[in-house]
Amino acid sequence: MPVIDTPVHIALEEKYGAHNYHPLPVVLSRGSGVYVWDTDQNRYLDFLSGYSALNQGHCHPAIIEALTQQAQRLTLTSRAFYNDQLGPYEKFLCTYFGYDKLLPMNTGVEAVETAIKLCRKWAYQHKKIEENSAVVIVCEGNFHGRTSAVISFSSDFDSKNRFGPYMPGFRTIPYDDIDALNNALSDPNVAGFLVEPIQGEAGVVVPTEGYLQAAYRACQQANVLFIADEIQTGLGRTGARLACDHEEVRPDILILGKALSGGTLPVSAVLADDEIMLVIQPGQHGSTYGGNPLACAVAEASITAIENEKMAANAKEMGQRFRSGLEKINSPHISLVRGKGLMNAVVIDHPNPEAAWKLCIAMMQQGLLAKPTHGDKIRFAPPLIITAAQIDDALTIIKKSLSVLDQ
Repeated sequence: MPVIDTPVHIALEEKYGAHNYHPLPVVLSRGSGVYVWDTDQNRYLDFLSGYSALNQGHCHPAIIEALTQQAQRLTLTSRAFYNDQLGPYEKFLCTYFGYDKLLPMNTGVEAVETAIKLCRKWAYQHKKIEENSAVVIVCEGNFHGRTSAVISFSSDFDSKNRFGPYMPGFRTIPYDDIDALNNALSDPNVAGFLVEPIQGEAGVVVPTEGYLQAAYRACQQANVLFIADEIQTGLGRTGARLACDHEEVRPDILILGKALSGGTLPVSAVLADDEIMLVIQPGQHGSTYGGNPLACAVAEASITAIENEKMAANAKEMGQRFRSGLEKINSPHISLVRGKGLMNAVVIDHPNPEAAWKLCIAMMQQGLLAKPTHGDKIRFAPPLIITAAQIDDALTIIKKSLSVLDQ
């Protein structure tokens, strides 16, 4: 295969690909652990981790072994038949998280859609809400995906503008506002509260301590399902198995994705107890690839790697080190450092609206990859296997790169 240089790769995507992303101008060709290499063999610290799909690092040996072994045996049966991987995987994940049932899907937004359908069906069957009247409460600043239903309750202009008409049945309230939630819960047609324990796309917005616990209790009192979107926050990212674990909250419906496959293929899951999960009967929901043998083998290996290598504990320790290091830089261009575990962000204070992008380019040139979100915020989310020395290398790069904003 002929070698293609970086500008040609970028030009090919520009010409033949949809323009629905704005990538950094780097073409990656290889990854291992916390590092990736471009087509010119320059090495970078990956501080995006595929939006937390790569918690275990690039090409984790145990995950790749499970992938390659299963790929040579059986990859897909559809759910028209049983396969020898799905049942053991369902038992494994239900036991691990403490739920009765698992519904396997592929992408994160499919899992969100699944949770919404479960919530509505439960509301009509168990809460006895009048048909087609169920309301799901969501939060301002949310990001749960970009399907037509999900953008219907998005407050992100780019995700939503000119994609209507929008699906009804959602009520938006401020995030981290327990009074607003209590007020919304007074509506007897409310079926569920869908929330990110930490808002990732909004710029790693961490709620006030106690908010999740208070929200969960309020939902219990109102007979409303607490639905946690842990697609980005789960699986060790915040320094615990789930972000909800920090406040001892057990969601009625738990949504997982991204790192469930260690960055190898789309795998997502919805977990709930029987009263909720069994409202869906054959023919009412499904997916050709959901629960395929390859995904099941990979997901079990991915969870096992997180657990065996104590990645959540490392995320907690390294996250503290990283945030402390950022604060010690004491740059006038960083107005705020926030995060939990290895899910962190900075808010850039600069008159240039492109300052965050400019800083990301400078960091890229120094060997660290990160990406802005919502203009003035930069997320930092490396694989959970990162070491103290690598954290310190990253802090050195960030400190050096910040000088570009002095110009």
